[in-house]
Amino acid sequence: PRFPAMASDSGDSHATLKRCLGVLRDARNDSEQFAALLLVTKAVRAGEVDAKTRRQIFDAIGFTFPTRLLTSRQPPAGCPPNTFRALGLTLLACFCTDPELAGHSQILNKIPTFNDILISPCDPDSTSMIDDVYQCLSAVLATARGPRELVTKGTVSALCQAYLNGGHGSDRALTLLMGLLAIAEAKCWQRDTPQLLAVLNKLSSDFLKAEDMTKFDLCEVLPHFIPVSPPLTRDSQGSECLHRLYKGLADILSSKLSPSQRDPALKLAAGLVQACGAEWIPAGSAGSKFLALLVNLACVEVRLTLEEPDPVEVEGKKEVVTACYVLMEMGIQECLREENPLLGDMQKMQLMRIMEEAFGAVIFYLRQVEQEELQNPFVFASVRVLGAWLAEETSSLKQEICELLPFLVDYARKLFKEGSPAVSLPQAELVGTEGSALPQDALRFLLPGFCHLTAEDRPRDILVSEGAPALLCEYFLHQWEVLTSEPTAPALLMSAEMSLQTTCGIFLNLVVTAPDLVRQDKTFSSLMDVLLKSLPLLLPQEHHLALAANVATLGLMMARILAGSAALQGTQSAKEFFGAAIRFLSQAHTAQADPSSDGLAVAVSPAYTSAWDDIRELWFLGMQALAGCIPLFPWLPHAALQACWLEGLSELLSRVAPASVDFELISAFQSVLVELARASKPCREVILSHHGTEWANLYGMAALEQCLAEQ
Repeated sequence: PRFPAMASDSGDSHATLKRCLGVLRDARNDSEQFAALLLVTKAVRAGEVDAKTRRQIFDAIGFTFPTRLLTSRQPPAGCPPNTFRALGLTLLACFCTDPELAGHSQILNKIPTFNDILISPCDPDSTSMIDDVYQCLSAVLATARGPRELVTKGTVSALCQAYLNGGHGSDRALTLLMGLLAIAEAKCWQRDTPQLLAVLNKLSSDFLKAEDMTKFDLCEVLPHFIPVSPPLTRDSQGSECLHRLYKGLADILSSKLSPSQRDPALKLAAGLVQACGAEWIPAGSAGSKFLALLVNLACVEVRLTLEEPDPVEVEGKKEVVTACYVLMEMGIQECLREENPLLGDMQKMQLMRIMEEAFGAVIFYLRQVEQEELQNPFVFASVRVLGAWLAEETSSLKQEICELLPFLVDYARKLFKEGSPAVSLPQAELVGTEGSALPQDALRFLLPGFCHLTAEDRPRDILVSEGAPALLCEYFLHQWEVLTSEPTAPALLMSAEMSLQTTCGIFLNLVVTAPDLVRQDKTFSSLMDVLLKSLPLLLPQEHHLALAANVATLGLMMARILAGSAALQGTQSAKEFFGAAIRFLSQAHTAQADPSSDGLAVAVSPAYTSAWDDIRELWFLGMQALAGCIPLFPWLPHAALQACWLEGLSELLSRVAPASVDFELISAFQSVLVELARASKPCREVILSHHGTEWANLYGMAALEQCLAEQ
């Protein structure tokens, strides 16, 4: 008599619900509580519970009673086996609609129970339990701690199994997996690779077989299940998935499509490029045609959207155009690839022409960008892809690029100064960058192009007039701080080191082509101070050898121009820099056994071998710059003596076969030796005492022979 049936009128039902809540609070035994609970859960399932009533239910019973229900194995007489569990899950699903309760430890510690229910055989009476579990898991996913707890407590594996089993609610399992992967992709793949590959295997098979709109729907789903390369390219199952995706995309893109069908396909292709580069495209005629088609379609899409930019249209298309940018970057890389190229020479020429037109559209779009749009992630993606083009191709669109340079410098400066709070679009970061860890650094992508452009008169003049040297000096200092701070993410370290090297290349161009600018602009005095302090810290570390070569050579070249500055007048930092520079130059070569004879030959030192292709030219330029510095700094010969370079070089040249030392190396050694012999009597005496006259004659060092004879 205390438990009237729930009335159909909503006012009566709320009154009944309140009476039931009173019973729940005051119940004398389990049977009374259970009877009241039946009516409460009936109301919950009917969706008749508002936030206030939900909280009242929770205050009346808390987590204790639902927990007891979940663990109870004995159902009431005449009831299905899962009655108690079903009631407990309904209550928990009700509580989970409150975000505060969804993140409660009492919910989180039930994740293993939710997982077990998902993967257990489901009879027709259990479907409401499955629905409640999905509601709980969806709510947990939306909390701060939820994703981590779901991954560590095995929900990814359970969801994969639930989806593959194809039972009730399997579509919700897929949706939840997509949500988890969007938040914690790396951790999911690290922990549950086989299970996720099994899902990708099914999705890719369905994608290849589908002949209806399902194929296009799967284009939207599949990018969520494409991880960074290793699980796909190192696993036979992963490779099979990639091949099916390639064939499915080839089917789609070779057909006549509407934009709503083509756009998801282009986004899927871009996701594959981000994960695996062009590895998923097979070699041979079919693969090369597909790659050319992919880049061609991307260029057409970019031109259609950007050549006559309508702000509303651009906003609606920014995700697909950003995906097209990814495909265009791949196109640039493939057109430049010489080893095992996918494209023939004629295809490369055609694609470069098509891409040139697309980049013309990108430049046109960027010239329309207003100041208030600078934080728009799509602007960043557009600048980034243009940076990739400028890194490889500055001979075309020269007029347009020169006109855009003031905007690019201003844009890069604003993002750098403001720290750029803008959030990247999904495809704004490419392969291998661990994009989420990297800030919105436009300069990073523009540096290679700026390096090419500073070698040409007109673009260099524009960059200088727009204040690029001062910006680059600040940027160099910032990246140096990133490189030397501990601890730093590996992706950031690699990015900082590459940026520092390229910035050195830009400054080297300015030093060579605009020495008066170096002399007059205070930026370069500030940069010199940074270089003096940087090299001694870099040089002991072999893994920074390429950067050390850049810093040493740039510092030596600048020192010739800034010889009168206070920082170079025998200061401690100057002596440490030149000491480090001499160590870098003096330790590059050694004697080793010559396989073609019984003697020794000169060779690149083992520590330098791996980086030598990158630093060879810098080493020769550094030797030339050091020779130019010796007459300018009276204390420099003493630094060479302290390093025992003359003794080491004399020994090297005395031991190796002269035929093993090429003319360029002989010339580099001679230029430094002559300046040291002229500038310092102790240096000349060391050379003479180590048979300098003899090996100078042996190697045809006429200038050194003459210098030693005169003095």
